Amino acid sequence: FALLQEFGDAEIATLIAPRALVVEYSQAPEITNPRGDLKTPGFQSVRTEFDRIATLTARGFQPALLVSGRGGTPVGPGSPEAVEWFARQFGVERMKPLSGRIPSDRRKSFNPDGRQERQVKALERCVQSLIRASESARQQFFLYKVMPELADETWSMQLRHKTFPPDRFIEGAKWYRRYFREEVLGVFDEPALGPNPRTRRIYDNPGWAGYEVVLDVWPEVFAWGILLLPKDLKPGERRPVVVCQHGRNSVPRDVIEGDVPYYHNFAARLADQGFITFAPHNLYRGEDRYRWLCRKANGVKATLFSFIAAQHEQILRWLATLPMVDSSRIAFYGLSYGGETAVRVPTVLEGYALSICSGDFNTWTEKVAATDQRFSFMYTIEWEMPYWNMGSTFDYAEMAYLMVPRPFMVERGHNDRVGRDQWVAHQYAKVRWLYAQLGLDGKTEIEFFNGGHTINGAGTFRFLHQHLNWPPRD
Repeated sequence: FALLQEFGDAEIATLIAPRALVVEYSQAPEITNPRGDLKTPGFQSVRTEFDRIATLTARGFQPALLVSGRGGTPVGPGSPEAVEWFARQFGVERMKPLSGRIPSDRRKSFNPDGRQERQVKALERCVQSLIRASESARQQFFLYKVMPELADETWSMQLRHKTFPPDRFIEGAKWYRRYFREEVLGVFDEPALGPNPRTRRIYDNPGWAGYEVVLDVWPEVFAWGILLLPKDLKPGERRPVVVCQHGRNSVPRDVIEGDVPYYHNFAARLADQGFITFAPHNLYRGEDRYRWLCRKANGVKATLFSFIAAQHEQILRWLATLPMVDSSRIAFYGLSYGGETAVRVPTVLEGYALSICSGDFNTWTEKVAATDQRFSFMYTIEWEMPYWNMGSTFDYAEMAYLMVPRPFMVERGHNDRVGRDQWVAHQYAKVRWLYAQLGLDGKTEIEFFNGGHTINGAGTFRFLHQHLNWPPRD
């Protein structure tokens, strides 16, 4: 993560200086995989990178040699020229000729598979022990650093405890919000273009009209989505907006029409209630195509959410310019990868007045890396999910802390296989506890329902009406 911001191969080679370095241009194993291919690089690219070493160190500071065959063909590995030059760096002037016989293993019963398995299992046990210790590490990193008094475990028989004013936590969380966006999600420092909105009308429902919208973000990067405007808007009236976010491999239309089982037209149903809704498109479509983008972005200290957060930042700026929008009442409601967005984007973009995470809230560290849970990402196709050092800094509770003092809600189906109720409840209990300690317990909720990976649209709709100050309609 972030390697290419500071290091290419030449920069890494300088870390060896003043010790000697030999680079042998050899044929690499050829591997083709959906996650990417490994191939032997062209010799000219190797030569160019090797020559850069000399531009980064003082002349003569580091002995270095590039070995290749005639005309830049691969050699070795272990070519005579590379081995002899390497040996000379240890004072070996002459080497004995190599035997013509290929060495063989004379052990009769040795099998390296068992040794390799033991080594892999040892690494696994190490990682799993770090996962078990990660909850304490996160508490020390964030919550107890901002408000050490919250770590007090003195036995109590008080009927009611005094709450803490939230101001100090809100102020202390600002650094963590910035850290989360810059060091975990990654942020591009290129300034945004003007939104330059382009729209076309694509829906004419009896209760609302729908417009497809395209907004510029950066050169060759844009945001798009579908805006639903209730037809009973009065001149000069400003209404709340609900940003309705689809999940993986979906598109904005899926949250509006067709009664897609995941979404049940929830954006259209909210528009029927008089809310303005906007259904943006997020990048996670096309399976491995967006994962390749994420992998490439990691090298420059970025992730998918570096793009997504910037797109939503532009969406919020544009929505605030619309005469019918109350920019202080813009909510976020997302399912699945949209629920993942709900704890990553509104937490860093304070233009969102509240957030609802549906079908995603979890114990993230175990979800990503646990090997004893069959539904963790260790056993699924989502190989883009790890983030740099997130297990020691932010799980879902810590991400939700960044919403304070704004309202935050979780929608959870008992039979949603993205997690288990006890994992969800464990993380949410910490959120509920913090809100209560700060006197804000009326601003957070969780709704369990006896369903699966889908929008329920019951308690969440009530939550939106309550906190966006918009009366429900029959």
